[in-house]
Amino acid sequence: MKNRIHRRQFLLTSVCGGMIIRHAQSKEKNLIRSIQREIIWNGRKDGVTWFHPRACILPRDPNPLVLMTCQSITGSDVFGQVHVSFTSDLGRTWTPPRPIHAFARHPIDGGLEEGVCDVVPQYHEKTGVVLAIGHNVYYKDGKLTRPDKQRFPVYSIYDPRKQEWSHRKKIDWSDPRATAMYTCGCGQRLVLENGDLLIPFSFAPNDRTDRAVGAVLASFDGDVITIKQSSEEMRLPIKRGLLEPSVVHFQDRYFMTIRAEDDHGYVSVSDDGMHWQDPQPWSWDTGEPLSMSTTQQHWISHSHGLFLVYTRKDEQNINVFRWRSPLYIAQVNPQTLQLIRESEQIVLPLVGDGVNNAQHVARMGNFHTTNVTPYETWVTVGETLPEDEWKGDTLLARIIWDQANTIL
Repeated sequence: MKNRIHRRQFLLTSVCGGMIIRHAQSKEKNLIRSIQREIIWNGRKDGVTWFHPRACILPRDPNPLVLMTCQSITGSDVFGQVHVSFTSDLGRTWTPPRPIHAFARHPIDGGLEEGVCDVVPQYHEKTGVVLAIGHNVYYKDGKLTRPDKQRFPVYSIYDPRKQEWSHRKKIDWSDPRATAMYTCGCGQRLVLENGDLLIPFSFAPNDRTDRAVGAVLASFDGDVITIKQSSEEMRLPIKRGLLEPSVVHFQDRYFMTIRAEDDHGYVSVSDDGMHWQDPQPWSWDTGEPLSMSTTQQHWISHSHGLFLVYTRKDEQNINVFRWRSPLYIAQVNPQTLQLIRESEQIVLPLVGDGVNNAQHVARMGNFHTTNVTPYETWVTVGETLPEDEWKGDTLLARIIWDQANTIL
């Protein structure tokens, strides 16, 4: 049978779009037409390294308004106040980052400061607001500290009609498995068709050092997040356990990718978001496992395929800290939960010598993915160069999807 060429609008499940799209299976290949790379802010020269850049889409004609949160970094997990920037021309120009007062540091007892980091904004279609969720973090004398205090998710709500942010709120979860900490920082979550939230958590009780992962189902009325149901936990009791899970919906199932501490990343699948299969390490479709050193991975869901963006060990980055450069993308086989080896491409390349001069290679392990238009997905990341005063650029990679597909 001859190949048929179709021009059609792709349907994308956006991290910030608020809708779950049901996808049809396809055997199409070569969906990525090109990857374009640019600098949003030049922190290597301008002095401010804008880190944790995470964008979401606010629907608007003819172009969407894009909101992006970010914060400065000056040391290992030492973050400044969370800021926000906007673009109305698909990322060609950005407003100067301005502080979100709800996420400011403030002093607490014992000479500590409580701050906020790892914020992920997401548009909530039913209420028309942006829900930005991060988690609290503690500092003393300008350095990260871990006192005997619970860590938990905090959030603020942006109302685009008033152009105002709410005060800081806490997601309350009284689960005994989470007495020491629970967080969804850096993770992709889902807005379901009825407006409920499916949020992946990493959590731990007071008597354990390793964390588990799971998911919670929560309602959101435009003001308050209320947890209604929680899943069973998944565990890997090695070092800190399982961290920074992200979820996506594809072909009527839920997929979770998980950071771990055993030189692997893990993937699990669920039919309902509450009952998850045992996690399996990411591997190629040849069966060969990938080496991933305690770094997050994130999803891109496209109408014709499911993709993963990740870092891994390779000959060119053998001495780069946790192999956090370059950033790769590969298509996922949703039946076997493996990456299709021949589909791998580099999203953002390693700059420098990752073998002989790796200390001066920018790390890109904290990144985000956003479906911006039916034909364009962004990967945003802030570089860090600890040996060069933590200076780094804020980068944008535009993944341009092929608009004319061959249906096999």
